[in-house]
Amino acid sequence: MGRGPWDAGPSRRLLPLLLLLGLARGAAGAPGPDGLDVCATCHEHATCQQREGKKICICNYGFVGNGRTQCVDKNECQFGATVVCGNHTSCHNTPGGFYCICLEGYRATNNNKTFIPNDGTFCTDIDECEVSGLCRHGGRCVNTHGSFECYCMDGYLPRNGPEPFHPTTDATSCTEIDCGTPPEVPDGYIIGNYTSRLGSQVRYACREGFFSVPEDTVSSCTALGTWESPKLHCQEINCGNPPEMRHAILVGNHSSRLGGVARYVCQEGFESPGGKITSVCTEKGTWTESTLTCTEILTKINDVSLFNDTCVRWQINSRRINPKISYVISIKGQRLDPMESVHEETVNLTTDSRTPEVCLALYPGTNYTVNISTAPPRRSMPAVIGFQTAEDDLLEDDGSFNISIFNETCLKLNRRSRKVGSEHMYQFTVLGQRWYLANFSHATSFNFTTREQVPVVCLDLYPTTDYTVNVTLLRSPKRHSVQITIATPPAVKQTISNISGFNETCLRWRSIKTADMEEMYLFHIWGQRWYQKEFAQEMTFNISSSSRDPEVCLDLRPGTNYNVSLRALSSELPVVISLTTQITEPPLPEVEFFTVHRGPLPRLRLRKAKEKNGPISSYQVLVLPLALQSTFSCDSEGASSFFSNASDAGGYVAAELLAKDVPDDAMEIPVGDRLYYGEYYNAPLKRGSDYCIILRITSEWNKVRRHSCAVWAQVKDSSLMLLQMAGVGLGSLAVVIILTFLSFSAV
Repeated sequence: MGRGPWDAGPSRRLLPLLLLLGLARGAAGAPGPDGLDVCATCHEHATCQQREGKKICICNYGFVGNGRTQCVDKNECQFGATVVCGNHTSCHNTPGGFYCICLEGYRATNNNKTFIPNDGTFCTDIDECEVSGLCRHGGRCVNTHGSFECYCMDGYLPRNGPEPFHPTTDATSCTEIDCGTPPEVPDGYIIGNYTSRLGSQVRYACREGFFSVPEDTVSSCTALGTWESPKLHCQEINCGNPPEMRHAILVGNHSSRLGGVARYVCQEGFESPGGKITSVCTEKGTWTESTLTCTEILTKINDVSLFNDTCVRWQINSRRINPKISYVISIKGQRLDPMESVHEETVNLTTDSRTPEVCLALYPGTNYTVNISTAPPRRSMPAVIGFQTAEDDLLEDDGSFNISIFNETCLKLNRRSRKVGSEHMYQFTVLGQRWYLANFSHATSFNFTTREQVPVVCLDLYPTTDYTVNVTLLRSPKRHSVQITIATPPAVKQTISNISGFNETCLRWRSIKTADMEEMYLFHIWGQRWYQKEFAQEMTFNISSSSRDPEVCLDLRPGTNYNVSLRALSSELPVVISLTTQITEPPLPEVEFFTVHRGPLPRLRLRKAKEKNGPISSYQVLVLPLALQSTFSCDSEGASSFFSNASDAGGYVAAELLAKDVPDDAMEIPVGDRLYYGEYYNAPLKRGSDYCIILRITSEWNKVRRHSCAVWAQVKDSSLMLLQMAGVGLGSLAVVIILTFLSFSAV
């Protein structure tokens, strides 16, 4: 595209023409010898002129000849249009002259259609792109030398023809780029709303229970009308095995999925002063690190004292509630008479008392050192007491004796008499009861005959039972009786087997016990929800049953992971089972109902629902023909996107918002704003139609979906939506402004 004169100036291009003209005039000659009037003989295209006193005929401008008999037209264009008229021209010869015309795409600088270049006029390029709309909608004009080309603007693609194109010869049209629905990511979702125009971006993230590195990614609508392939690979969260805790044991069943809880108990001799130790499977596929640890228990034994000559009592300061501690009592005695042998013995005692006591079978008149310490794995600072037992009458036998307990159910009877070899008979009366079972009773009696000075009797007692044992020495001058109480500990073996769940919230198990004996079972239940961090449910209760196959149904909340600890009070070993309850319908949506008749539909206000019955996954806005409202089922999965149906006669999903994208307070949703919400297009409502707008809440967990719905609005004889009306008004205003501008430009 160039401007300016042609290369050779007008005077230089006319020089050959002037030379030809001079020759023509010279050929005219002088007047004839016959004296005729020369001027009368001039050619019709010649002119008679007086030159140096002579009359001659000279051909007119544009003709060549002798002036009298011949004046033929001179073709000025024979030297070429570029030489005569300049660049970008066509030369046209005329009788006695010529004229120039600019080629298509160029114009004369004198603004006339034809010109003679002797006035400096030349052809300059026409900028066709100054005319708006030349390349049709979406087209962009590019000026070239003598012409123009059309290209599609950014955001548009050529259809039905080549690019570049010319609107008069090509059928090419520019259509706005629409990338359509973004590609799906397995186990992923799109965050927020979006458009499908050039440069639009959609952001992906993984659904609950899945993770990816990176955590999210973006896909853009490209100039090719396609979406970039999202680089998001969602994997199901599996935290694997829970971490090991020092001095702790993993108990119960646990899930390695998102929200799974691993529970720990400290090993014997250790405790967690801060509370229960747990680790939770997180959305990053890792277990949380517990801030609590198991620390070693150091039992302090204080205030050791002697009573009844051979009995020892002490106190402990353990932080545990009702701790069961095993003690090792080392006895070493030395008689004053060096000929007597040394008395050495070790006694084991297990009790949960904070003031334990034990009566020892000691020799009279002996110096004793008693060392008391806790049995491994517990540690304690040993406590030592020294004392001397009283001398006994060697001949008199008053029938008195004392009793000490060892190995939990064994009795040691210590006679004060030193007579050896005499036979004694003891009568035992045993009565056992359990504080937690009103109908339980265990009674037995028997006689025991022995010649031993310190006899030992082990009783067959039930675990977790409070016994009163009365021992009477028979055949004695003085009928002497001693009563002692024994609290048997829980059994160290498991008494529950084959525990299983049924009907989602019920349990049954097999009881390993004596037939028809009543047993009490203690339940400790923890419930947690990975999707609701603040939720925690804990229950403790007990039941009694004499069945060998007990059953119980629990009052559990829906959509919750439970760990149930079950222990028979006669055993110290619990069993733990995990239960997962299915979700139920989410709460009904809280909506403010509208009825619109021939008017714009106001923005609908969406309030976030509480996750009472399961994790809420999404909120959907459904548009149905009003006639289908009475037959619509909230659980129906048939509603599809706007573009998937040829018509909206069956209804469609206008918007879908994931629960995590809905703010805690509220948000507004305009119906028909032409944006994508999730994978659904929010299409404008058709004018003159009747619609029903429904809000549907969906809960989804463990491949189970539940829905609840509420009618949001009824639209009768629908008109343009509020946003559409604003768009029409702004468009009209723009047209008025453009017309006004063109009017002023034309003046």
